[in-house]
Amino acid sequence: MSGLQGSGKTTLARALEEAGVRRLCPDEEMFHRYGHYGRDFPRGQFRVREAPVLKDIALELQELLAAGHDTVVDHGFWTPEERAQWAATVMEAGGEPVLIYLPVPHEVRWGRIRKRNERSLVDANSIEFSEEDLLRHAGRFYPPTDDEPHIVYDGHPENVLAELRRARPSTDGSRH
Repeated sequence: MSGLQGSGKTTLARALEEAGVRRLCPDEEMFHRYGHYGRDFPRGQFRVREAPVLKDIALELQELLAAGHDTVVDHGFWTPEERAQWAATVMEAGGEPVLIYLPVPHEVRWGRIRKRNERSLVDANSIEFSEEDLLRHAGRFYPPTDDEPHIVYDGHPENVLAELRRARPSTDGSRH
């Protein structure tokens, strides 16, 4: 996936999970290992603590793919370099990477984040953010270009599932 906070990644990933796709979520693993960002560990340490989590998630992803499981990584993948790295991880395990882009306007994302902030003490996916954080992060986000094949999420998980079914090769090499 490629999208900023509040774009609907977790909602989509959970819908895919309900349809039988395995779901991996670095933010939830961060919460389980370290607690609340900005409360249990200081702001500014997120990336340092996230690095081993992402490494472990990549290994788990490869194991799931090698075992034949469709898997979604519930993560933002903000840069072309990061997306290319994870696509390579998928291909090394024999999988076929599919990128889903979630373009959502700032006002919608900020509205979702405000609601999510209220649940930050009990929801592992609710890392508390200010609007300033969200705007700063948007400046570091690079949406997929035409050079990166991707599906644009339209807010309907069933459309993503249909697109994934069309894109997935069957065992005889044809598409279904």
